[in-house]
Amino acid sequence: MSEKRQIDIEDCKKESRDRAKFYTYLLMSGLVIAWGFDYVVAKHVLTILQPLGLLFFKYTVGMVLIICIKLKTDRKSIVRKKDIPLFVLCSICGEILYFFCEYTAMDYIPVSLVTIILAFVPALSIIIERVIFKRTVTKPMTIGVTICILGVALIIGVDFEHLLQGRMIGYLLAFGAVFSWNAYNFLTASLHDRYSSITLTCTQLICTSLLTLPYAIHTMPPLEAFTPDMIGGIIYLGLINAGLGFLITVRSLHVIGPTSTALFSNFLPITSTFFGWILLHESISGVQLAGGAVVVAAACVVIKEKGKMEELS
Repeated sequence: MSEKRQIDIEDCKKESRDRAKFYTYLLMSGLVIAWGFDYVVAKHVLTILQPLGLLFFKYTVGMVLIICIKLKTDRKSIVRKKDIPLFVLCSICGEILYFFCEYTAMDYIPVSLVTIILAFVPALSIIIERVIFKRTVTKPMTIGVTICILGVALIIGVDFEHLLQGRMIGYLLAFGAVFSWNAYNFLTASLHDRYSSITLTCTQLICTSLLTLPYAIHTMPPLEAFTPDMIGGIIYLGLINAGLGFLITVRSLHVIGPTSTALFSNFLPITSTFFGWILLHESISGVQLAGGAVVVAAACVVIKEKGKMEELS
């Protein structure tokens, strides 16, 4: 093969990669906006459903989509019996506890504050890795985690007078979501070597639907409560949050890598704050907005530093 032809092939490959990255960045940007709107839809649907009831309907819709994709792309993967308890534990931490805490917290504090607290996830992950697994932490990561903690303290401190009026419960629930999501990440990481992403997700969705089914039946509202807009909201949450969102995220992990993908999700407080302000008429103080910006920026530093360490290892 001539040198010129080899160069042309490399140029075509580079152009193809650049195009794939561009469309992936575009999709992830749209997904962050859709995730921010999810909270508005969820708050509307939660007027007739309990949080666990919503989880059942949402994940059942997502499960149907993911099962169809799995049957088309990965029919051979079979879950081993010894791993079933771990899958159940993943569903309890990553879907049931996480979203129960998140959805319930919205009854006590604005959506924007919930998502700002959730941006603390990467900082807590670093703390857990350092304390429990004795992993090395760089100086920028330490600074980022410290600033994250100070930002969260600033946000909660502004609400000091309102903490005893119910907001403390909201903050505790939001932190419960942070802890449960970190537990989910560490549990799921132990399964990644044995199963494909589609098998992991499909199995966890099935476990979540089965675990929440009894509660959903027990708390089922009358059929007339399921108006067209409520049904549309449930379908939207199932397809975007539990279905298409997963597919786009997995594609993003493959094309632009885990660090860039995590950075996108960290901008969720911006879109959720916007939709909360426009559609839910929720507002937070200027100091809390500043604290939120500090948390998001510091978390981005933590994610980038962690990505560099993972690449080196």
